[in-house]
Order: sequence, then structure tokens, then C-alpha cells
Amino acid sequence: MASRNPPPQEYESDDDSYEVLDLTEYARRHHWWNRVFGHSSGPMVEKYSVATQIVTGGVTGWCAGFLFQKVGKLAATAVGGGFLLLQIASHSGYVQIDWKRVEKDVNKAKRQIKKRANKAAPEINNIIEEATEFIKQNIVISSGFVGGFLLGLAS
Repeated sequence: MASRNPPPQEYESDDDSYEVLDLTEYARRHHWWNRVFGHSSGPMVEKYSVATQIVTGGVTGWCAGFLFQKVGKLAATAVGGGFLLLQIASHSGYVQIDWKRVEKDVNKAKRQIKKRANKAAPEINNIIEEATEFIKQNIVISSGFVGGFLLGLAS
């Protein structure tokens, strides 16, 4: 079998036609978060390195998650224990519960909550917008906080 070799091609060397791009200088001038989140990135981005922000967010998130876990367990234990004691007292005859009155009060509370929720909706939307803007401006430390918070809940 005869193999066909294509004739050698001559490539022109045009060193003048290519521009050398210094990536380190480009990265200093064009931050990746500017492309993702716009040029109004917050002051935290410019002051500290990415590693410092992630560590700071992670440590504070872990502390918050750990405390949230402990306080949540304590609150759940207190509420559950209170209901248990109330049931034991009711079953033993120490406490008589007027269930019709409880139902009436719960329905009244539901109506009041619905009225207040409709009035508070614009305020809640404003708070959500401010929180979203803060997270966009400080995305690195915020993501570190979320990761640390989840680790704190798990530990």
C-alpha cells in the first residue's frame, strides 16, 4: 500500500499580526465579578483577596449555623416539653381546655395575620431587594457564609 503524503505547506510567519495579551494585567483591569454582577461591585471585593473573603464568610457562617442548630434544638425541646406537660395535665384532669374558644381565637389570629401580611408586603419586598443587592455586591463572602452556615448546621 502506498501512502500519500501531502506536499509540505509553507506557513507564513506573521509575528506582527498577533498581539500578545498579558493575562495578569487583563485580570487586574477586568475582574470576573464585574462581568457577572456589573461594575457596582461592593467595597469588600476591592479590599480583600478572594481567599480572605471565603474564609471570613465560612467562619462566620459556621458560627451562625452552629448557634442556630443549638438554639433550634433548645427551642424545639422547650416547646415539645411544654406540650407534653400540657397533655399530661389535661389527661390527669388538672387542666380543662375549651376547644371551641381555642378554635375561635386561632381563626381570629389568622384573620389578623392576613391583614398585617397584606400591609407589610411592600416593606418585605424592599428588604428582599436590599438583601439581594448586598449579596450581589459581596458575592464571595456571601457564598462563604452560606457554605459555613450549612457546615455549622451539620456539625
